[in-house]
Amino acid sequence: MSETYSYLGPSGTFTEAALAQVPEARGKEWRSVNNVGEAFDDVVSGRSVAAMIAIENSIEGGVTSTLDALANIPNLRIVGEYLVRVQFVLVARPGTRLEDVRVVNAHPVAYAQTRNWLDANLPTHGHIPSTSNVASALALFENDLADAAVAPPQIVQHHELEVLAEDIADNANAVTRFVLVSRSTVLPAPTGADKTSIIAELPEDGSGALLELLEQFSTRGVNLSLLQSRPIGDALGRYRFVIDADGHITDERVADALLGVRRFSPRVIFLGSYPRADQAPVEYVDRYDDEVFIEARDWLRGLISGEPTA
Repeated sequence: MSETYSYLGPSGTFTEAALAQVPEARGKEWRSVNNVGEAFDDVVSGRSVAAMIAIENSIEGGVTSTLDALANIPNLRIVGEYLVRVQFVLVARPGTRLEDVRVVNAHPVAYAQTRNWLDANLPTHGHIPSTSNVASALALFENDLADAAVAPPQIVQHHELEVLAEDIADNANAVTRFVLVSRSTVLPAPTGADKTSIIAELPEDGSGALLELLEQFSTRGVNLSLLQSRPIGDALGRYRFVIDADGHITDERVADALLGVRRFSPRVIFLGSYPRADQAPVEYVDRYDDEVFIEARDWLRGLISGEPTA
């Protein structure tokens, strides 16, 4: 039976472009799904070996539906991350002119990233939210509620649409970060350019609680590239934090930081250690090198065992 990989479809989405970067997925079956919940259900049920999911955007920040799902669905692991540059075009049914556009289909995230252009060029436009960037364009063939759609440039390779405007994103440098999620507990080998993701809850809503959580990393020289709060949902003022830390769990400084978090937090979810998409080596000062932690443990063990000190 062929391995299957799930992605937010239909064909032509940024998520599909991210999945195309995965060597293991080439030549395998790709299953198009409608939302994050369906993608994760594929993984949990075993229907798919992994799912490609958007987790962070350089403009909008963390994708809340993904972050919340990772916090609430057990035994999921991130095994890789991938970056896709975000570009948008305004498309319409053939024969439509820009001045004819009154209502625009757009995924909420895409709409937020093109809002300035739309307001400047279509100041009286209305907006209909779509489930994906490609679905926004396909809806033009299903009904006449909208006159145009915000979509990825590659959409015209799959469907007969007319491009009314190109490069309509408000930020030309926008990038979306995707993660490949599976049930595998096998850790990718450390590369020196890695990232470790966890979710941790604060023990209480009190002064200094967040600072104490962050100190578990800062006192060990571990840089954080993502820190996003999400409500736990059982009471006001109760939050969990999604954390991306530079380094691999097998790095002594990262392992020691995670031990500190585990002692501090009532609930810690380990999401995985995996290679960084940008392949940038993790930088840290020498006093946090692996050998320093190892020597310190050896020193303590010697004191406890009564070994003579130099």
